[in-house]
Amino acid sequence: MQNPVDLSGRPFHFIGIGGIGMSALAYVLAKRNLPVSGSDISSNDIMRRLEQLGATIFLGQKASNFDPYRSQACVAGAIAPDAARAKGSATLLPQVICSTAIHPDNAEFKAAQELGCPVFHRSDLLAALMQDYEGIAIAGTHGKTTTSSMVGFLLLKAGLDPTIVVGGEVGAWQGNAHVGQGSLLVAEADESDGSLVKLFPSVGVITNIELDHPDHYSSLEQVIQIFRTFAGQCKTLIGSWDCDIIREQLQPAISYSLDPARGADYTADQVDYRADGTVARIWERGTPLGVVRLSLLGRHNLSNALAAIAIGRQVGLDLATIAAILPDFQGARRRFERRGEAHQILFIDDYAHHPSEIQVTLAAARLRIQSADSPQQRIVAVFQPHRYSRTQTFLKEFAQSFVDADVVVTTDIYSAGEANPGTVTGATLAEAIAHHHPHTLYEPSLPDVSALLQATLKPGDLVIFLGAGNLNQVIPDLLSHYQHLDLDSLVMERTSAGS
Repeated sequence: MQNPVDLSGRPFHFIGIGGIGMSALAYVLAKRNLPVSGSDISSNDIMRRLEQLGATIFLGQKASNFDPYRSQACVAGAIAPDAARAKGSATLLPQVICSTAIHPDNAEFKAAQELGCPVFHRSDLLAALMQDYEGIAIAGTHGKTTTSSMVGFLLLKAGLDPTIVVGGEVGAWQGNAHVGQGSLLVAEADESDGSLVKLFPSVGVITNIELDHPDHYSSLEQVIQIFRTFAGQCKTLIGSWDCDIIREQLQPAISYSLDPARGADYTADQVDYRADGTVARIWERGTPLGVVRLSLLGRHNLSNALAAIAIGRQVGLDLATIAAILPDFQGARRRFERRGEAHQILFIDDYAHHPSEIQVTLAAARLRIQSADSPQQRIVAVFQPHRYSRTQTFLKEFAQSFVDADVVVTTDIYSAGEANPGTVTGATLAEAIAHHHPHTLYEPSLPDVSALLQATLKPGDLVIFLGAGNLNQVIPDLLSHYQHLDLDSLVMERTSAGS
């Protein structure tokens, strides 16, 4: 299927270039020496990295960001009118890339349309790139970023030098994308807006299927249909048989499961979930392949590793090679990311924002502190709910998701651009959690949360920040506060306070 995106040299302009998915695509284009420009409302490290590659970055999403292109088109028409008439000066105009987050009334978006720029969704660009490679697309409600990062890491360290586009930053390639010289492209396939149906990968993976985006889907059946369409477009589909929906409705060609009794193609036994990682024996279609060690914690990450192993075997790697590489994978940023430690208070940042994700993440935290040599004994979960629609839809599930935390702190809802319907608040969620958890605290704003944690954290705490919003902005100041606090004073203060 021919994709309308032109990768032959025509420039690209990204509205919202600082986003984790948009910036990864911009990076790939810039590394391929294509002209790249873009805008965002504020600067970040990813945008500065793009500038170093030659991308033109504008702060603010304004119509004037297209002035350079208007000027070029006018000059081209004045200097070479015959050529301009024959080919059209509009060929100098950029292809504009947007995400679902860009609204039609965005001034820059409207200017692009008025100028006659071809406008594409970011998924159109990813689909076009995938046509240039043997695509490996990682989809699923949960685990996409970790699994795609693990697969990219595995193939990179195995010498296959893939191109990688993921929704998180990974230390191994110092960012959220890598442009390799090999034939493979590993990409995260996003179901949040249904756009993954534009992809036609050689290998597709579905890790699990749940309703996670009620702002876009009205029912689980709609989500299933999107994944069903995607599955039909994969030359080879790999899926988790631990998800009933995948096992019963999608029938993947290659399966994996943590339960050997399911009879999946790839499974594990003799599993040892440790505070510093996981050890398991891996089976392939009834034959033991050998032992694999992971640095990542918990059952969910062993499941992610089985998917990576299945892909590794699909592209011809032996288990000895896979087993030698996987222990070195440390995960992606904001996936149980260790941010620092002060006076035996450990600060962890995690992107979990769905009840299922919170449960497995806190279970991994519980596993860590149960180790005999762990200095942490108490889990303090700090949660910023993400979107009104998600909070409302999963209020009951959120309320029961914090069983592995000793203390729960919640904030107001991070809207992510949604209008407030007035039917649910952060206080509503905190009250629901308190019905199931006796130690629940609510502080509406991030400064309030920071002040509370400065007053209550103590040596031996593992404090984990959960959410897809901006909650993690409080971590640097909190960490600095405790690093500069005298330990004896801290112990005396907490003892006198009785906390």
